Amino acid sequence: MTTRTYSTKKSDIQRRWYLVDAQGMVLGRLASEVAKILKGKNKAIYVPHLDVGDHVVVVNADKVVLTGNKLDKKKYYRHSGYPGGLREFTYRTLLRENPERVVEKAIRGMLPKNRLGRAMIRKLHVYAGPDHPHQAQKPEKISLGA
Repeated sequence: MTTRTYSTKKSDIQRRWYLVDAQGMVLGRLASEVAKILKGKNKAIYVPHLDVGDHVVVVNADKVVLTGNKLDKKKYYRHSGYPGGLREFTYRTLLRENPERVVEKAIRGMLPKNRLGRAMIRKLHVYAGPDHPHQAQKPEKISLGA
C-alpha cells in the first residue's frame, strides 16, 4: 500500500494575528523573523507556491535599532521618475520622519519579488507608536529572539 503525499489547499489555511513590539530590536533580525511569519514558514503546512502566512502587527517601529554606523552610512533612495528626480536619505533621517517605512522596506526585501510577495506584504501592519487599530482581531503578542 502506498501513502499519498499531502498537498496544502487554500481551504486548509487558517490566518492568525500576531503582535510584535519592535522596541530595542535590531532591524534586520526583526525583519527576518517577521518575514518568516508572513511567508508561513513557521507552520507545518508551508508550501512555497501558496500564501499560508499570518497577519503581523508591528508596534514601536520608531524605537528599532540599527547596529554599527548604519544609521548615518546606510542610504535610502527614492526616484520620482523624472530626470534628476533621485532623492537620497540617511536612515537617521528616515527613522525620524517615517519610521514605518524603514521597517516595511526591510521586511519587503526579504519576501518574494512577485505577486505572492505582494500578497504577503498586505498582511503586514506597521505603526510608529505603541497604539494600533487592530484590537478587534485580538493579536497574540509574541517575542522574537531577544
